[in-house]
Amino acid sequence: MADHSLHIVIGGEAGQGLVTVGQLLAKGLVRQGYCLLVNQDYQSRIRGGHNTFRIRTGIKEILAPIETIDLLIALDQQTLSIHQPEMGPGGLIVLDSDFKGQVPAGMKVPFKELGSGRVANVLALGVAGALLGLSETVLAQAVDDFFGRKKASLLEENRRALEAAFQWTRRQPVSFSPLDPVRPSFSRLMMNGNEAIALGALSAGLRFLSFYPMTPSTTIALTLTAQAEKMGLLVEQAEDEIAAVNMAIGASYAGAPSMVCTSGGGFALMVEGISLAGMTETPLVVVLGQRPGPATGLPTRTEQSDLDFIIHAGHGEFPRAVFAPGTIEECFHLTRQAFELAEAFQTPVFLLTDQYLADSYRAVKPFELAGLPSFGPTLDSALIGLPYRRYALTPTGVSPRLLPGQGPHLVVADSDEHTEDGHLTEDLLVRRQMVEKRLRKGEGIRREVRPPEFIGDENPGILFLTWGSTRGAVLEAASILRERGKRLGALHFSQPWPLIPQHFLERLEKADTVIAVEGNATGQLARLIRRESGFAINQTILRYDGLPITANYILDRLGLSA
Repeated sequence: MADHSLHIVIGGEAGQGLVTVGQLLAKGLVRQGYCLLVNQDYQSRIRGGHNTFRIRTGIKEILAPIETIDLLIALDQQTLSIHQPEMGPGGLIVLDSDFKGQVPAGMKVPFKELGSGRVANVLALGVAGALLGLSETVLAQAVDDFFGRKKASLLEENRRALEAAFQWTRRQPVSFSPLDPVRPSFSRLMMNGNEAIALGALSAGLRFLSFYPMTPSTTIALTLTAQAEKMGLLVEQAEDEIAAVNMAIGASYAGAPSMVCTSGGGFALMVEGISLAGMTETPLVVVLGQRPGPATGLPTRTEQSDLDFIIHAGHGEFPRAVFAPGTIEECFHLTRQAFELAEAFQTPVFLLTDQYLADSYRAVKPFELAGLPSFGPTLDSALIGLPYRRYALTPTGVSPRLLPGQGPHLVVADSDEHTEDGHLTEDLLVRRQMVEKRLRKGEGIRREVRPPEFIGDENPGILFLTWGSTRGAVLEAASILRERGKRLGALHFSQPWPLIPQHFLERLEKADTVIAVEGNATGQLARLIRRESGFAINQTILRYDGLPITANYILDRLGLSA
């Protein structure tokens, strides 16, 4: 793109502190007013293996990752071997002076002379900060904030290490173009997708979260655990995913707005519980962080292959909504909408994210929380006459929901088919009435569907169709092609279910060529659109190697690379 940005890659083994370096550098960039996008690539092991922390940063909004590297911080030999071929023109490699080989465009840093081994990551931070033209004071404050909470005795040593790295780097005759200067115009937060989901859930009135740890969703639970006492929230790590979903259903039945977070393999175990929520008409929000499958697949990589699964998960027929955020802001707002719909229509609602978005930090404006409504059971039992009918047949399919033990009414729920008052029945006429009642709630959900977002030229030559986290890469590719004189458009679905053809069919029919861009092997949204609307999307750009889609990946598949 025309806007200047730099791509910084910090590489090394798990346990070397590369995430610490990356997070501190990213915080320094955000505090100085830069935009950024962080993409983490790590293996499913505690120590060893090859991991990277990638930061793309600049003055303007960063939409997606990029392949070409401008600054490589190599904490081990393997990083150099793997990523040296990816260096761009004018790029610089930073590595330890102990490395004996010759490295073109390499800057060898005497880490052992500048400080002890336990501050090596702060030294690397200082070198990177000086090369990028960042403020030493800002980075020092970030270091103090991070390490001061852990051990005060490290503060002075860290400050000396950062200063030594800055001074040493400034004396080196290295040709490297730093970032363009920027003046911060407003404060921003550094936040990833999972943190935004957690914040959105808290703002919506979440009171109970149950989970079994499963990458990439676990940090949602960890973020909420850190705030649990302050926010009056209960977080429960269950013995397995089956217990987790049933705990959440029980908590919701008792009146606590509830959520579970998991990944594909864990969600597979939750499916019977999802049907239980559908039959008992219990509000529930489920976050599924996608990763490559089947089975264990690639536990720490990214993919968009669970759309079909989540739309059809659960035996029997009952209504649902599925959201798929494409930005950090959407992670926050769509989580809130999921709680609103779950409560309004007394049904499970799903948030479909993925490892890339879950772990990807961005610079975002602080969310305005004042005055935001929370969602939960609000019906006054005094307004309901006796006998109370939990599953009363209504025109909307939504029945009055009271909480057990909160009044004189008997609150009954049944996982078998049931009568209006909640008792088991095998009356086949009642069965038909109850199925139709539950499905009528789907009509209300359809009226609340978020239309896909259209960005670009009217009547485009190429219309990219996408959903979830591929939004940024598609918009960047469209921007590049538009600069070359092509008419481009993008249609992004942040709610891929239910699909309402009136929201998008005219856009598809007006485009010369429609190309679905998805992070899976079968074009799941494209096939879903054909099923629901009859429009066949015959051209796809798909990725399923565990890495996020980038603008260059899209252009390569079109034969239009720069």
